[in-house]
Amino acid sequence: MVLPPLLELPDSTVRFYAIPVTDAPKANRGPRAGPENRRALIAAAREIFVAAGLSAPLSAVARRAGVGQGSLYRHFPDRTALAVAVFEENLEDLEALADRPDSTLDDLLGRAGEQAMAGAAFVELVTAHRHDAGVRALGGRVRGVIGAILAREQEAGRVSPATTAEDVELALFMLAGALSRSDPEERHAVAARARALFAAAFRS
Repeated sequence: MVLPPLLELPDSTVRFYAIPVTDAPKANRGPRAGPENRRALIAAAREIFVAAGLSAPLSAVARRAGVGQGSLYRHFPDRTALAVAVFEENLEDLEALADRPDSTLDDLLGRAGEQAMAGAAFVELVTAHRHDAGVRALGGRVRGVIGAILAREQEAGRVSPATTAEDVELALFMLAGALSRSDPEERHAVAARARALFAAAFRS
């Protein structure tokens, strides 16, 4: 059976989003290129969705990464899977932060806010698909980060014993949601106000 070719969006669609792309995919280098292609796709998705929004064509992501659409769909069957992969990289940064013995909840809110400001589109996509298995797995890792930092803060007397990990998780989601709905030029001020409010609430 002959399969129809993959649907390609016309070049005019890519120009509409003003996304510069490479002229052609890289030559197929076999299975050994898989990890490199995956990293390139994640980096391309981060750039293109931040610049052009969630409706940017996935074909533009593949072209920016220098791979074919078949390679993209082998690694990431849909936009949610691609967003989860981007957030996994963000989580590695937060997990490294939690491993520092001097890290605080304000550090966590600050770092998470920076990530949300840089990738508000991904926050929107992931929160819209919170029941996806990959998104749920991310949530478990976020709770691990929160628990480690919160325990240190409470032991040092900087945070109320009544504050729970669920409270901090809610604060993170509220911060990310507020930033995703704010205009880019307002996000730093919104993040600062939110962090001040949460800090006061956690101390009380």
